[in-house]
Amino acid sequence: MAKYILRRLIQSIPTMFGITLLSYLLMTAAPGGPVRALTNDPKFSPEQKARLEAQMGVGDPWIVQYVHWLFGDDWRQRDLDLDGTPESYGTRRGILRGDLGNSFSHSQKPVIRVIGELVRPTLELTISALVFGLLLGLPIGIVAAVNRGGWFDNITRVLAVVFNAMPTFWLGLILILTFGVVLGWAPLSGRCKASLMGGCAPIYDRLNYLILPTITLGTGIMAGYSRYMRASMLEVVNQDYMRTARAKGLAPREVWLRHGARNALIPIATFLGPAITGLLGGAVLTESVFTWPGLGRLSINAVLTFDYPLVMGTVLLGSVATILGFIISDVLYALIDPRIRF
Repeated sequence: MAKYILRRLIQSIPTMFGITLLSYLLMTAAPGGPVRALTNDPKFSPEQKARLEAQMGVGDPWIVQYVHWLFGDDWRQRDLDLDGTPESYGTRRGILRGDLGNSFSHSQKPVIRVIGELVRPTLELTISALVFGLLLGLPIGIVAAVNRGGWFDNITRVLAVVFNAMPTFWLGLILILTFGVVLGWAPLSGRCKASLMGGCAPIYDRLNYLILPTITLGTGIMAGYSRYMRASMLEVVNQDYMRTARAKGLAPREVWLRHGARNALIPIATFLGPAITGLLGGAVLTESVFTWPGLGRLSINAVLTFDYPLVMGTVLLGSVATILGFIISDVLYALIDPRIRF
């Protein structure tokens, strides 16, 4: 297993380079460019803009810019900044050395530090939503398959379609209106109460802030996995080993859970990788609706403010999360069914 994981990680390196190449190409093709984002002040003269463009290297061919973005350009001879001090926009060590550049919209703060401060809130939300969706979706799918054609099966199938089609932002607003405004059971927004000391209390002391965003983001996961689990269970229900287990007189619970559900989970593991990507995408809307301080809102603000380094940093983070999600899916195959060999 360790050799397989190591091999998959090595194989993912060309994929990552391909993602970075396409992402950087799209960013260079975007109208405006980083110089325009930094020189919206009308006091900037054309000469100053030209000098800043030379400092940042955006006048070079895009492939040269891409190489500098990967490996850095701190080895180049740099000019002075516009005010006579060493420039702070162009010199960088490259992403392969952990330098994602400085954020335009966060006072030239390193991008990796900006992202690092908001990773934990996003992980709190996405992991909670994933656990919520799996803990409810999988049992619902199993019970629906066991009672195929019954009232529970029909109701859950209809609700799964409804929740899958329901926009995330609309569901979030309805939950806020119902449980926040009308009933007053949950906070309307935010991650925790404002504190003079800064920061938030441990997560177990502020679960009331997490409930509504988790339900909003996890409902789609629950609906999707309940349908996948039902379909997968119906595929294994007529397999020979299921008939043999019933013929041996095993209890129905043992037949369905030990023999049926475990084998039905194998194709379900395939969807874990896309689910992680979907959670990151859904977190953008969920965090915006609930004013949750996470990477989703950060990505939206980076796009709206033309913060090129921050946009590329969030794209890289999403790419890494997606690749790791697919590797976890493959590893789960062997954990669910030890007969599977890589």
